[in-house]
Formats: sequence, C-alpha cells, structure tokens
Amino acid sequence: MRLVMNEPVERMDRPYARRWWALLVLCLSLLIIVMANTALTVAAPDMTKDLGLSSADLQWVIDGYTVPYAALMLLLGAIGDKYSRRGALILGLVVFGGGAIAGSLVGSSTGVIAARAVMGVGAALIMPATLSLLAATFPRAERAKAIVLWTATAGLAIAAGPLVAGALLEHHGWSSTFLINVPIAALAIVGALVLVPPSKAAHHNRIDYVGGLLSVVWIGSLVYMIIEGPHFGWGAKAVTAAVVAGAGLVLFVLWELRHPRPVVDVRRFAHRRFAGSNLAVALFFLAVFGAFYYLTQHLQFVLGYDALDTGVRMLPLAGAVFVGSALTGYLTPRIGMKFTVTAGMVGGTAALALLTRVDAASAYGDLVLPLVILGLAIGLALSPCTDAIMGAFPEAELGVGGAVNDTSLELGGSLGIAILGSVLAGSYSSHLADATAGSELPAGALATAQDSVGAGYAVAQGIGDKARALGEQAAQAANAEQAAQLKAQAGQLAHGARQMTDAVGSSFSDAVAHTSLVGAVILGVGTVLVAVLLPRKGRTGAEAAPERETDNGAEKRAGGAAEDRTGGQADSGTGDETGTETGTETGTGAGTGTGTEGGAEARAEAAAGTETRAVVGADVPVDAEVPSEEAVSAGKTTR
Repeated sequence: MRLVMNEPVERMDRPYARRWWALLVLCLSLLIIVMANTALTVAAPDMTKDLGLSSADLQWVIDGYTVPYAALMLLLGAIGDKYSRRGALILGLVVFGGGAIAGSLVGSSTGVIAARAVMGVGAALIMPATLSLLAATFPRAERAKAIVLWTATAGLAIAAGPLVAGALLEHHGWSSTFLINVPIAALAIVGALVLVPPSKAAHHNRIDYVGGLLSVVWIGSLVYMIIEGPHFGWGAKAVTAAVVAGAGLVLFVLWELRHPRPVVDVRRFAHRRFAGSNLAVALFFLAVFGAFYYLTQHLQFVLGYDALDTGVRMLPLAGAVFVGSALTGYLTPRIGMKFTVTAGMVGGTAALALLTRVDAASAYGDLVLPLVILGLAIGLALSPCTDAIMGAFPEAELGVGGAVNDTSLELGGSLGIAILGSVLAGSYSSHLADATAGSELPAGALATAQDSVGAGYAVAQGIGDKARALGEQAAQAANAEQAAQLKAQAGQLAHGARQMTDAVGSSFSDAVAHTSLVGAVILGVGTVLVAVLLPRKGRTGAEAAPERETDNGAEKRAGGAAEDRTGGQADSGTGDETGTETGTETGTGAGTGTGTEGGAEARAEAAAGTETRAVVGADVPVDAEVPSEEAVSAGKTTR
C-alpha cells in the first residue's frame, strides 16, 4: 500500500476501493470548520471576561470567521476544480490550523478577530473541497448515501461544538477551544494524503476571475450588512455595505450572463429543482442557526446550566439528525425529494412552533421534543437538497457546486442569527421594560440590563452584591439603630435583586417564544415556496446530464481504447461499462444515440454515421419534467 495516494481518481478503472475511508477524512475536515463556530458561543463568556470584550468586539470575534468564509467559497471552489481539489483541502487545513494557533496565543480583541478571519479563509478552501472530492470519488449509485453521512456530520458538529467546548472549559481556558482544532487538522491532513485520491477537472477552461472577484464583493458585503445592521444599527457602514452588495450582485449577474465560461452559470437558478434546493438549504439553516443561537443562551442563563451541561443537552438534536438522515436515504428514492424535503421543512416549522410555548416555568424537558423534531427535520431535508445541487453541476465544476451549496448554507445561517437575533433582542428589551415598570431600578441599570440576558443577570447580581455588602456593614454597625437601617436597606436590595432575576428570566423566556413564532412563520412560508418550486418525482435528461458526464470519465478510463468514442467525442453521450449505451436528452435540442466503448466498434459506428448526438448545455431546462422514472430510464447511465 502506498504511503501517499497519488493516483488521480479520474484515471481509476473502477470505483476507488478506500472511498469510505476517504469520506471519513472529508467528514472530519467538515466537522472542525462547523464546530469552530458553534463552540465559540460557549467560550464567549470566558473570552469576554479575559479580554475585556465589548458587545461589538464579541460580535466580530464570532462573525470575523463568517465574512471571509462565505465570500471566498465560490472563487476558491473554482480554483480547486482547475488545479487540485485535494490540494485545496490540504491548504485549507493548514491555513485553518495556523489561524487556530494564532487565536490561542493573542491577547486582544483585534488579534482574535484577525485569527478568526484567517480560520474563515481556511474554511472557505475546505468546505467546497469536501463536497467536490466526495462527488468525484463516489460513483453516482453511492453518492446519495455519502452525502447523507456528510450532512449528518454537519448536524453532529452543530451540537458537538458546545459539548467539546464545555468539556475543555471545565479545566482549561478559552484558548483551548482554538487549540483543539490543531491536532484534528493535522490528522485530517495526514488522512487526506494517505486516503483521499487527487482530483481535478479533466477539462477546465480559464477561471473567470472577474466573476469570482465580483462574487467576493457582493457576498462579503451582504454578510457584513447582515451582521452590522441588525446588531449595531443602520448607520453609514451598514448602508454602504447594502449598496455595495446590491450593485455587486447586479454586476455579477450581468457579467456571468455574458461570459462564455462563467464561474457559476446563474441561469441554473431559473431551474426549479436547483432554485428550490438552494432556497431550502438557506431557509433551514436560517431556522437552525437562529434557534441554536437563542436556545444555548436559554440553557445557560435562564436554566443555569454550565458550558458542558449545555453541550450534553443539545445531543438529542445530533442523534435525531442521524435518524433523519437514515430515513431520507430510505424514503427519497421511493417517494421523491419533493415530499422528503417538504416533510423535513414542515417538521422544522413544527419544532419552532413548539418552542412558542416556552415561558418562565419551562424546564429542559420542554425543549427535548422540539430539539428531536428539529434534528429529524435537518436529516430529512438537507441531504436530498445537497445531492440535487451537486447533481446540477458537471464534473468540471464540482468544486463550484459544493461552494454554491455551502454559500446558501452560510448565508442562511448568517441571516438566521441576524434576523432572529434582532427579534430576540428587541423582544427581550421590551418585555424587560414592562416587567420592571414601577420599580425603583435606575434608568442606567435598566438600559444595561436590556442589552442582553447576560447583562440583565449581571445587573441583578450587582444589586445582590450591594445587599450582601450592606448586610455585612449592619453586622459591624456601632449601634442598633444604624444596624436596623442597614438591614432594612439590605433587605430591600435583596428583594430587588430577586425581582430583577425573575424579570430577566421571564422576559428572555417570553422573547424566546416570540422569536420562535417569527422563525416558524418564516420557515412555514418558505416551506410553501419550496414545495411549489421542487418538481415531482422523476429524473430529467438535463438533471442526468452532469451525472453522465461524471460517470463517463470512469467509463472512458475503463475502456482504454474507449478514448476514441463514437463521432470522435470523448466527453459526450451516455453509456455503461459493458460497452453499449443508449441515451436520451431533454432540452432545447433533443436526440437519441447509440454507441459502444470498444475502439473498433466505435470507429465502425462513427463511419456508418449511426449516432445522433443530443444537445446538452447551459440552455437545457433542469426542471423539464417527465411523467415517471421509467420514462427516462433508457437515458440513464448503468453503473
């Protein structure tokens, strides 16, 4: 066995034997980049105390990772396709690990934000590479199963992040949440070299760098606006970012429509299956990240769990993701992705609706059922969507396909935290003002308490500390009258502290219920849109075209002399590995053809002029529907 895997997957004459071990490496790489975000929510309080972070600093410590991560994925995915997908993965792991080391060593908010940004660049290399390598390594018949495991890993990472961070924070400082990434990244690098075969597009033209840079501008500006506006107000920075994002998007679309080799063909978004899948991914992560944002706070602040206990109590979500992923692997081939995805989104909406019942008396048991339903919904909906998105891209653009899927995911997550986070903050502030109306709480203290649930409990604790201090003074008072006065004041303050604590807890619980209602409405409306967009069960010629292109690479490798294909076109048509093929294509141009992989027979076929090639390209409508699976079975590639 070779120490380093050097044989490109495109040259293998059969499916790669160790592909499931390779998937383990890809899932491990995915795990750390998702956990890097979710773990920080648990480590944030310790970082705030140690570094003296303001609320703005803390927000950018979290989101400094998100902006480069989302903005760079399309361009870096295209670069990985052209030069080396495994190289992009390894380089991303090196950059990510370097940023993690730097983040553990710095001692200022600026340093941590910069380190997180470097980690975001690494994640932008890693994320699309994992999906493109998965699609290149697995034959089409197994790809859906591999994507199910990939999606389940992402769901596990969402819940595992707080658990791992909580365990580390029991005995170590916040820097350990950065350092834990380093050995995992090193292990993934070794695994990539030993187990993951190299891969790049067999035919890839020059990269559309102008389109790539425009995508960086508009996506980066959009994410910056999503973060800046809701959290810090719609001032000059947020408005400028909004204008740049809008102008950049318009220029990007116009450029991509005119460019002969765009970084991503925006016409695909006019196809129902592709558009519906991307919308479902974005909406689902809007709901998931938004709910995760306020549920972790509720568990820590209102219910009083520490970091480790919070992580443990999020595990039902992770377990349910695996169950939902197993169900989608069974259901989707039988009832179609339209029904599976719609069922998942309905489940997600129901989970958020159940959270509207949260109040001051709610315990952890009231959250278990919504967490389980949400996890099942993630598993049901996301795997088919990811499979559909990747299936819309030819072999030469698998990295871009992965980047499109991941950009939808990241934009949805950013919107979820921004929109639902803003609703949460506004609702909490309003409820707290009502709950403390008529009290003698100073205006400055109320304003501080309204900033966040953590700040509210800090104000209550401060009042309680003053009560204890007065009680100690009363015990040491020189005369009984003074002692009585001090005791009375201490009693009033202690009562005020308890009232404040109760007010903060009930206000945040009410805010969670209100925010869940808003999230349920958003996801519910999105469910209807996705259900309308997604076509019914049935494969289309255009959907199968990219798959055939990918499979043909393996067939050409198997044939040896099959490079000399019918009509002299090595990269066209459909076929099976036995040497006979029949293809049908649906699109603006249509035709049928037969051919053989044997060299002599292929040349004879070509000479006889028996093949009529189908026209397959960007103009083929992906949502051109057919009545049933059987109606297009003749046009599918047999593996």
